[in-house]
Amino acid sequence: MRLPSYEKFELGSQIRRSADSVNSNIVEGYGRRRYKREFIRFLTFSLASNDELTNHLKKVGQLYPNLKAEASELQEAYERVGKQLNNFIRYVAQNWKTPASNQ
Repeated sequence: MRLPSYEKFELGSQIRRSADSVNSNIVEGYGRRRYKREFIRFLTFSLASNDELTNHLKKVGQLYPNLKAEASELQEAYERVGKQLNNFIRYVAQNWKTPASNQ
């Protein structure tokens, strides 16, 4: 997505950070998968970053009509990611097996 140059360091930076945070929190949480609560905590951080990202993409579509189609497409994709994360959090909460002392 090609934001105006003055937005590359404002809104563009926020988009890049929140998108990177989605992945980074999943990875960090998986590193703590032995501790179910910690894993869920980081998956929840990832979901929050995903929500932040979809909000930024919505703003792009509102502020820059020429980018609305691309922003909407990305927003829909990340909304699907959010649904997948919600389902995974629910799965981990209900089914994740850890050593009894680490729950």
